Amino acid sequence: MDIEGILAILLIFGGGTAIAISFSPIGRAIAERIRGAHPIDSGADPAVYEELERMRGEMAELQERVDFTERLLARSRDVEQLPGGQ
Repeated sequence: MDIEGILAILLIFGGGTAIAISFSPIGRAIAERIRGAHPIDSGADPAVYEELERMRGEMAELQERVDFTERLLARSRDVEQLPGGQ
């Protein structure tokens, strides 16, 4: 089969797949995201957003602690590997 035939088959099936996806709920969600539509209800409880921000802060603090612990463990391993270390 020549390259033109392969390209034609790919364009036919690829185009059909793209059209099928564009009419699916996933395609509509992608289109709304591209348009900048906000799926979040503007009438939502502000306490939910406050709790979300608090949790984000806690997660950031936890990540900093994990990074610090990893650096301490790496430093102790480096000292043990050095000749005459301790």
